[in-house]
Amino acid sequence: MGRPTGFLEYNRINAKAEAPKDRIRHFREFYDHIPIGEQQKQGGRCMECGVPFCQAGGMGIGCPLQNLIPEINDLIYHGNWKQAYERLAKTHCFPEFTCTVCPALCEAACTCGLDSDPVATREIEHAVIETAYANGWVKAEPPYVRTGKKVAVIGSGPSGLAAAQLLNKRGHLVTVFEKSDRLGGLLRYGIPNMKLDKLIIDRRLKLMEAEGILFQTGVDVGTDITAAQLQKDFDRIILCCGAANPRDIKVPGREGNNIFFAVNYLSSVTKSLLDSDLKDNIPFTAKGKHVLVIGGGDTGNDCVGTVIRLGAESVTQLEIMPKAPQSRSAHNPWPQWPRVSKTDYGQEEAIAVFGHDPRVYQTTVTEFINDEKGDVQKAKTVKLECKKDEKTGCVSMVPVEGSEDTVNAQLVLIAAGFEGCQKYVTDSFKVAINQYSNVDTMPDMYETSVKGIFTAGDMHRGPSLVVWAIREGRKAAQAVDISLMGYSNL
Repeated sequence: MGRPTGFLEYNRINAKAEAPKDRIRHFREFYDHIPIGEQQKQGGRCMECGVPFCQAGGMGIGCPLQNLIPEINDLIYHGNWKQAYERLAKTHCFPEFTCTVCPALCEAACTCGLDSDPVATREIEHAVIETAYANGWVKAEPPYVRTGKKVAVIGSGPSGLAAAQLLNKRGHLVTVFEKSDRLGGLLRYGIPNMKLDKLIIDRRLKLMEAEGILFQTGVDVGTDITAAQLQKDFDRIILCCGAANPRDIKVPGREGNNIFFAVNYLSSVTKSLLDSDLKDNIPFTAKGKHVLVIGGGDTGNDCVGTVIRLGAESVTQLEIMPKAPQSRSAHNPWPQWPRVSKTDYGQEEAIAVFGHDPRVYQTTVTEFINDEKGDVQKAKTVKLECKKDEKTGCVSMVPVEGSEDTVNAQLVLIAAGFEGCQKYVTDSFKVAINQYSNVDTMPDMYETSVKGIFTAGDMHRGPSLVVWAIREGRKAAQAVDISLMGYSNL
């Protein structure tokens, strides 16, 4: 343990964010990370407790990757940065991704957080990986021996890249197929640039290519190439295509123009940013429009931050559920993830620009009102309340009579979640799906109903976090390796 009294002597220090009214002028990451010397003190705050829930990774508590967090904290407190990176790399493929987009499940389970602020684990992870890159410790390491076995990975999101990296390290010949024009999947087109700079993705992909992984973009498996052909050409296949079916809002007027799924809108903005620095006149710009975002999750928040940067006249964000409490309830004890109210970067920016929080709770849309051209102009809404069914005990949200209202909406972004993987892919490979429209496997297993075809990520477990997708990819790689070699040292 680096400093037994560190948690008493050092206060938590967070990375400073650029002021909201300044950062909305650009799409760059906006955090100023703390100096290395200060980071070492932050490592000294770790209590190295007897049961480190931060790295538990089970039952939804702590890091799903089971990163060796107290050990890493101890190493950086003593200035052993290279060893800290090597320890992190044992369990984590891409810390440069999660240190910016992960909600830090580890911090929520930190023992230090019981009575004070948790250890700034995510910020420490950023310092470790960026120090490693700066010193040349992160480098291409092609395998010394090839097994001759060929594996196809369908999808280049976090789960697909994680699986590809480990299987290639084992010596298998790995080809990653991506239907988009650029690699990265959700990381590239689902997460805005201000949350994850795409140069960070490109830096890692360049190393993976140097290690011998083959990438093919613009190939839509199931359309451009058949499942039968892939099964003929490869020894094993891993489906990592994500949960790509957005949940719709089926109300009158839904056919109106300028009503889009959030993921499609965010993708188009990122593509425009990468292609032309937003100079190609993206077809559904937010400039001067009253924008309605339907959905209160991370994607909804990303939409709020994006449309503000694109010049929205106003932003309203509807959340179907009640506002979460300010502190943990008795039914949500530590070290569980705290289900409490938070204000994310997009909402902070809306408050700074418009003077109020954009979120309207317990509200949903009942109708879209379109003009004579078919362009959406307004949305009718209704308030909701929680009501318990006396027979079943189930609680549902039901409309409140007389609470109808109308909001301006010249651009509508539907961020209401996802409903499983795309049917044409699962039909192409003839794999079974479960009641949630995800690819079905045995519990905690990764091989599908078709021998030799595996799955991982959101396509397997449903919509989730990047860190869970990476864990899935690593576990699927191990399962594939065992099926090919009879054992695995991954």
